[in-house]
Amino acid sequence: MDASNQLILLTGTLLLLSIFAGMVSTRVGAPLLVVFLALGMLAGENGPGGILFSDFQAAYTIGSAALAIILFEGGMRTPLSQFRQAGLPAFALATVGVLLSAGIVAGAIGPFSHNWVQALLMGSIVASTDAAAVFGLMRQNKVDIHKRVRATLEVESGLNDPMAIFLTLLLVTILAPNGAGAVSMGPLPFFLLQMVGGAAFGAAGGFALRGILRRIEIEPGLYPIFTLAGALVVFGAAQSVHASGYLAIYLVGLLVGHQRSKAHAGIEKFLDAFAWLAQIALFLMLGLLVTPSSLIEYLGPAVWVAVVLMFVARPLATALCLLPFRFNWREVIFVSWVGLRGAVPIFLAIVPVLSGAPGGMAYFSVAFVVVVLSLLVQGWTLAPLARLLRLTVPAEAQPPARFNIDLPGTVEGDNAVAGYAVAADSLILTRPDGALSLPGNARVLMLLREGLALGPNAAATLVPGDYLLIRGDAELVGHLDRLFGPKSQRLIDPDALLGEFTIDGQRTLDDLAKLYGVPIPEGAGGLTIASFMGDKLATLPAVGDRVRVGPIDLIAKTVDDDRIHEVGIDLEPERPPEGMERWGKLSRWLREGFRFRHQTH
Repeated sequence: MDASNQLILLTGTLLLLSIFAGMVSTRVGAPLLVVFLALGMLAGENGPGGILFSDFQAAYTIGSAALAIILFEGGMRTPLSQFRQAGLPAFALATVGVLLSAGIVAGAIGPFSHNWVQALLMGSIVASTDAAAVFGLMRQNKVDIHKRVRATLEVESGLNDPMAIFLTLLLVTILAPNGAGAVSMGPLPFFLLQMVGGAAFGAAGGFALRGILRRIEIEPGLYPIFTLAGALVVFGAAQSVHASGYLAIYLVGLLVGHQRSKAHAGIEKFLDAFAWLAQIALFLMLGLLVTPSSLIEYLGPAVWVAVVLMFVARPLATALCLLPFRFNWREVIFVSWVGLRGAVPIFLAIVPVLSGAPGGMAYFSVAFVVVVLSLLVQGWTLAPLARLLRLTVPAEAQPPARFNIDLPGTVEGDNAVAGYAVAADSLILTRPDGALSLPGNARVLMLLREGLALGPNAAATLVPGDYLLIRGDAELVGHLDRLFGPKSQRLIDPDALLGEFTIDGQRTLDDLAKLYGVPIPEGAGGLTIASFMGDKLATLPAVGDRVRVGPIDLIAKTVDDDRIHEVGIDLEPERPPEGMERWGKLSRWLREGFRFRHQTH
């Protein structure tokens, strides 16, 4: 009984300390995940906590569940528009990029290990990236990066875990055929089962769970629990037949989060909190599992692996994978550098230990050091690098405080009810005389002013401090957010990022040549600037996209409904380093070759 009480006390204390330490780390800009790892190490056997925890099987089970929850929440908050914008480059990085990174790391350590399978296993363990680490640091440093780059990194990190897990399980099977995690089929059937099976489970489970959520009637507080339980059922079912449960649960999150269902706002808040809990628990547990004194033996090899991964493997793999996709040299450098390693490499390093593979603890120790170095070196330099490469964009106005009300029986496509506070800087107050004009079928249900509940007619004129309850189509919520959001909220000078001058995207290239005296491509003078840029970009346009025309850069300044409306002009853009300029020419040559080949067939 006393042991149970002490365990509860210890768990609560560690969680509270993690949150307080996170508050401090946010102020100094330290990577949050390193703080959680450090707390776990301090509580462990070599730290003042003195807790002895060496149960790798329990760690693997808890880690599997925690990683599944993190991926599910990540899928829930990833809009499908990101796949339209960055799906192909992200998929290339998550598959070919992982293989290349693992192979390059293996090539760097193979001559020293005298066993190429072990070297490739080490490369596979550290090959996947962590989106939570990247975007947690972005939020900490209040840096907003180019949408296409952000989308590529986020989608990649959601998709590359299954590939790294597949490679790890396959190689562990070769090294320890009878160990835990071993598979009894060939590499190709196992790969197809993992990827195709995982995708099938995810699609079927996602559509089924979404359909059930639209139809069942339960207590509001049970919807989030039901959603998470359903996702874990899909994960467990996929894993039990050796399909990729991690890919499956990510796709379930993507499908469930894409369309509005009952209690959608409550589900999102619950999962956000639960994902944080899973992340804290995972890093604390991994910190407890490691013995700091044992890391010294593997410090040299670990630093070598980290250096090769950060400065050779990831940059080279990124450059090759992004070659066909018109990423400029700044974007390639940034995507290369911010491939931060998180919990997954340490979690995967548990597999060789459980399987009895030769040198099992060496994988775990090296992976732990690599993750810490990645978070410290890359994590602390991430925000300054984004500014140096001019990949930051003016921060979008944050949505206003909105209170969603889920009415009984409302599902996707039904009317939504939301409450808004009218702030002094709300865009809606810029209307003549504060007159209220709402989009579509949005209607005011009630106005709360100075503590009094008033009817819709009282909302004809608004003043700061008013509270409105509005009902309308769910698709209008974004428009309402902009109306009740601030008139302007830019954290940095937009002219420094989006050009010194602005021109309408519907003006022609001939107009551009007359105004700024720049040479334009032959026969393109009649094209609008917007259509010219759209043709040059490999993906849907995003704010900050650049297209070179002669000596100047055209920059997408305002984009709405995937169309460029205003274009910024940078008269003196920075020139790429010589090596990256050659890479850009090679990229353009390769794309033109593919285009010519497509046209001739």
